[in-house]
Amino acid sequence: MRLPRNIGGEELANLLSKYGYAISRQTGSHLRLTTSERGEHHITIPKHNPLKTGTLNGIISDVAKHLGLSKEKVMRELFQ
Repeated sequence: MRLPRNIGGEELANLLSKYGYAISRQTGSHLRLTTSERGEHHITIPKHNPLKTGTLNGIISDVAKHLGLSKEKVMRELFQ
């Protein structure tokens, strides 16, 4: 599955709520998300629209690693 090319930071933050992530703070144009599922985990997402593919790939990889899932499974669950 290919990464979407038109997803923004705020939209991704909303999609990640499926995994328990919630915005814990915002500094400038960056959102800080935190989850307590499987231990506490923080990620930072720029509020750019659209996100660069490398940035999106890094965020998805980080979330997948924390949750113990494959990157492909996380992408399917978020973007389909």
